Amino acid sequence: MILVTGGAGFIGANFVLDWLAGCDEPVLNLDKLTYAGNLQNLESLQGDARHVFVQGDIGDRDLAGRLLAEHRPRAVVNFAAESHVDRSIHGPEDFIQTNVVGTFRLLEAVRQHWQSLPEGERAAFRFLHVSTDEVYGTLGAQDPAFAETHAFEPNSPYSASKAASDHLVRAWHHTYGLPVLTTNCSNNYGPFHFPEKLIPLMIVNALAGKPLPVYGDGMQIRDWLYVRDHCSAIRRVLEAGRPGETYNVGGWNEKPNIEIVQTICALLDELRPRADGQRYAAQIAYVQDRPGHDRRYAIDARKIERELGWKPAETFETGIRKTVEWYLAHADWVGAVTSGAYRDWIDRQYRTPAAEAAAA
Repeated sequence: MILVTGGAGFIGANFVLDWLAGCDEPVLNLDKLTYAGNLQNLESLQGDARHVFVQGDIGDRDLAGRLLAEHRPRAVVNFAAESHVDRSIHGPEDFIQTNVVGTFRLLEAVRQHWQSLPEGERAAFRFLHVSTDEVYGTLGAQDPAFAETHAFEPNSPYSASKAASDHLVRAWHHTYGLPVLTTNCSNNYGPFHFPEKLIPLMIVNALAGKPLPVYGDGMQIRDWLYVRDHCSAIRRVLEAGRPGETYNVGGWNEKPNIEIVQTICALLDELRPRADGQRYAAQIAYVQDRPGHDRRYAIDARKIERELGWKPAETFETGIRKTVEWYLAHADWVGAVTSGAYRDWIDRQYRTPAAEAAAA
């Protein structure tokens, strides 16, 4: 058995589904079920004895300790995190509590469990911490992509909290010998992505006839990674990664945000044309840039390919088409997660004169 934290969120749920589609090893899934954690993501596993779900917080050290003692997983894969930069700007305390304090308490519960294991189980045990490229800061247009040796230079409360968690994981390895692995990934996209992030927000707003808010000039560059490629990378690192090592996981797909939005609009024009015959791109509305917006991220994923033989299977063109098709086919899921308080928050977040004009 493995323990997955945050396994009802976007990447975590994809990982759980991917894991159980490929093997029969059970998954113990611990998730707090905050706004972005959704059991509907795991609906296909209802009644599957291989999936054991527990609602709880990684910051609850006693709960984590009891679960570890009872189920004795051979590995922990830690996805649990607050992850939205905009939310971290407006309310940073939750990010410190979950990403820093929560990671610390989880590490302590895992360390106590690991030290109690028989020698053979202790040697085979792994703690895999899933992190982000945002810990590295920002890049200029001509700068080389982030390698694992790049200094941490986080620029938002979110990225600072993740950098702190990465440092804790490293320290628990070097101080206590805990066999840890860390992955730092680029921007994920794909099924079950909560619609506060760029790609699902554009799809959902376009179909609803709402403005497509683009920060600043839209030329912020990100490296895009299809979520199922990310899941395969994590499986490979868990299988063969060297304890104490960090592996950057990227899609080799650097794209400016405005190109992403235009691509989504073009796919929707093809797959779900507007009733009035107009192009979805007419809904694009440039809005005021967010504070401290990093200009460019790019991942150098050569280490994981060189040492572990992993590289992404999807191009951006194949991955984004699959993603748009998934959202079109799962209107019920979209409706469930874009109702009520969430929709009100999104509308307030992007309400600007330009956006209002585009909606008129």
